Amino acid sequence: MIRLRPEQRETYLRLHAAVWPSVEKTLREANFSNYTIFLHDDLLFGYYEYVGDDYEADLRLIAADPQTQEWWKLTDPCQESIAEPGSGDWWAPMREVWHLPDEA
Repeated sequence: MIRLRPEQRETYLRLHAAVWPSVEKTLREANFSNYTIFLHDDLLFGYYEYVGDDYEADLRLIAADPQTQEWWKLTDPCQESIAEPGSGDWWAPMREVWHLPDEA
C-alpha cells in the first residue's frame, strides 16, 4: 500500500493506462503474475502472485532493469511512502487477515 499524491493523480493514472511492455516483460521474467493495483481515495493497493523460488533475486532482477528504472523515475514522484520508517520498504506491506483458498 502507498499513498498517491493528489497533485500527481492524473499523471499516475495516465502512466498506468499504458504500462510499458518492457516493464511488464521484466515483471513476468521475475516470476510475478496477476499483478493488480487498486485505487481507493488516495491509497494505492498492490496485489500480485509470486510464482518463483528466489524472491530476493527476482526483486534484484527487476531493480537492475534499465527500463524499469526509467519507469520508476516517472512513477515514484507520484507516490508518498507510508511504510514504516527505516524498513527499507517503499510500498507498505499489508498483513493478510483472511483468505478464501481454492477448493481442493
